[in-house]
Amino acid sequence: MKKLLPYGNHKISKEDIESVIKVLQSDRLTTGPEVVKFEKALGKGFGAKNVNVVSNGTAALHLAGLAMGWAPKDIILTTPMSFLATANCIVYSGSTPDFVDINNSSFTIDTDHLENKINHYRSEGKKIKAVIGVDYAGHPCNWEELRFLADKYDFQLVNDNCHALGSEYKNDKHYAVKYADIVIQSFHPVKHITSGEGGAVITNIDEYHEKVSRLRTHGIIYSDKDIGPWYREMIELGYNYRLTDIQSALGRSQYKRLDGRIKRRQEIAQIYDDKFSFAEPLITPTVANEVKHSYHLYALQILFSELEIDKKIFFEKMLNKGIQLQVHYIPIHLNSFYMEKYGYKYGDYPNAEKFYKRQLSLPIYPELTNKEVEHVINSLIKIITL
Repeated sequence: MKKLLPYGNHKISKEDIESVIKVLQSDRLTTGPEVVKFEKALGKGFGAKNVNVVSNGTAALHLAGLAMGWAPKDIILTTPMSFLATANCIVYSGSTPDFVDINNSSFTIDTDHLENKINHYRSEGKKIKAVIGVDYAGHPCNWEELRFLADKYDFQLVNDNCHALGSEYKNDKHYAVKYADIVIQSFHPVKHITSGEGGAVITNIDEYHEKVSRLRTHGIIYSDKDIGPWYREMIELGYNYRLTDIQSALGRSQYKRLDGRIKRRQEIAQIYDDKFSFAEPLITPTVANEVKHSYHLYALQILFSELEIDKKIFFEKMLNKGIQLQVHYIPIHLNSFYMEKYGYKYGDYPNAEKFYKRQLSLPIYPELTNKEVEHVINSLIKIITL
C-alpha cells in the first residue's frame, strides 16, 4: 500500500514516551507537578508572567473571552480565515461576532479594513469590545498596527497564536505577549508540538490569569475560611478545562525540540518556494521582512481558473499519488450556522473568499524527507501541466 503523505503529522520520540511513562508510574496523573513545569517552560519561551495550560485551544479561547468579560451586546471582531473556534468563542460568551477581511499578502486580518469597520460601528454609536488576530499559517499579523489601534479605540486584543508557536515578529520571539492582552496556544497533533490535545492561555495581566485559573477548574478556589484543609469553595460557574500531568509531560518533552522542528519546516518551505515561484498558475506564500514564519501550514494558491482542472479533481489526483492535501479554511462566515444566525453571505469578505477558492495546504512537517517533498512537487506540476 502506498504511503500517504498528509498535510501535517506528529512525531513521538523515545524521550516523549519515557516522559509519559514516568508520569504513569507516579502517583499523580491529573493536575500536578508536570502541569507546573510545562507552564513554566511556556512562560519562559513566550517571555510571559502567567500561563495556564488547558484541555485544548478551543477551551483556551473560551476562557479568554470569559476572563475579559465578554457579554451580550459586546461586538468582537476577528478574521474569517481561521478555524471555527476563533469565532465560536465569541458566540459562547453571548457576544456578537463580526469579521474583517484579510490582507492579500499575509492572509491575516487587514488593519486598514479593521479601522474602517471600527469607524463604521462608531458612526452608529457602537464600540468594539475586542479584536482577535490570528497568526495564520505561522505568519504573524501586523501586531504593531493592531496594538496602535487597540490603544486608539480602546479595545481588548487577543492573539490566536495557535499556528505560530516559535514565530518571530520584528526579531522578537516574545512578540505575542508584548502586543496582545491574551495569547492562545493549541497543542493538537498537527501543530508544532503536541500534548495529544491541549492548549494554553498566556498573559502578562494578572487579573486575566487569576480568572482563567479559577474557571478552568469549575470556578473553585481554596477558601481562606478557617474550616479545615479539605475546604474548597465554588465562587463562580467554571468548567473542567484542565490539562493532565500525562499530557503536560508529553508537551514539555516536545517543546524542547521546537527550534529544530521549525528549522526543518522552513527548509521544506524554501524547497517549495524555489520550485513553485516561477510557475504562473501558482502563488507561493509571501513572508514579510520583519517576520520569521514558523510554517504550521504551507498555503499554496493555484489559479484554477487558468487550468483545465478544478480543485476537487486536483485533490483527487493528488490523493491518487499518495498526497493528502487540505484546505485552510472555508471562511467562517460561509458556514451555514453563521449565515443563518447572523445573515452573512457570499461576497461579504472578497479577499478571504478568493483565497479560499485558490488555497490548499501542502504536506509540511519535520519528518517529511526531501525525496517525499520532491514527490509532492513533481506530482503537482505534472497534474497542472497535463
